[in-house]
Amino acid sequence: MATQKEVKNRIASIKNINKITRAMEMVAAARLRRAEQRIDALRPYAEGLRKLTRRAAEQAGGIPRVPVLAEHESVDRVGLVLVTGDRGLAGAFNTNIIREGLRARDRVREEGAEPSFSVVGRKGVSALTFRKQSLRTSYAGFTDRPAFADAREIAEELTARYVDSDLDRVELVYNRYVSPLTQHVWRQTLLPLQQAEVIGEGAAEEQEQGEETEAERAQSRSQWFYEPDAEELLARLIPEYVTISVYRALLESAASELGARMTAMRNAAENAEDMMGKLTLEMNRVRQAEITQEILEVVAGAEALG
Repeated sequence: MATQKEVKNRIASIKNINKITRAMEMVAAARLRRAEQRIDALRPYAEGLRKLTRRAAEQAGGIPRVPVLAEHESVDRVGLVLVTGDRGLAGAFNTNIIREGLRARDRVREEGAEPSFSVVGRKGVSALTFRKQSLRTSYAGFTDRPAFADAREIAEELTARYVDSDLDRVELVYNRYVSPLTQHVWRQTLLPLQQAEVIGEGAAEEQEQGEETEAERAQSRSQWFYEPDAEELLARLIPEYVTISVYRALLESAASELGARMTAMRNAAENAEDMMGKLTLEMNRVRQAEITQEILEVVAGAEALG
């Protein structure tokens, strides 16, 4: 049985852990509110750009023949962009992305294509390096507070690789924020445009998430005239669409990481409090045993003298 001093030292250590985890929970909660505001501010713009791009594609009568919009004849190399965090202590936040990225790698190989990893976040880089997966590009140092310039850098690199036929398809894997308690792993096709959410299979799913207003339905029935023409406009819109999609993924991932960290730290603090309660009971039992032992020794000494 542990001594009373040993139990006290354990209680003191767990109290320190409890203070740290409570502080981290409060910091994550404060920063989460700002991250939610950034997502709420971006979503209307991203949705508007998506609708404009889809209308321009419909007006153009399909996809014009420009390099960034050309769908490759065969899919031999698929770019998988995994968005993780720079830090841990966020529950299964990073693990879920790595696990989904490896599943996506296996699916790509089953299709007869070769996967190419690009990773955002130090945790993803270290995890894939440990698993001996080769990384084409990596980005780190901004996952907790991403800027639009960071998204543009990633989007331009991915678009250039697609135009140069280094990649035949580009997919994003990230945590989509729902609430502090809920984050969903999301896999989104960025390029080619024919398979992207803007006009691909995912577009119908995006439309179902919110009903159109009467004004939006009237706009969809209207005849639109573009200056410059729809094809030239679409060629300009697609790079912006890719950038906004990457930026949205970064913001969603940042909010998801904060929500996951807040939840994980709350659980850790509550577990520490439960453990302190159990150790307090154990210390009381140890103290009682020591008192009982001292009484027995006094009684035995008195009997020996008597």
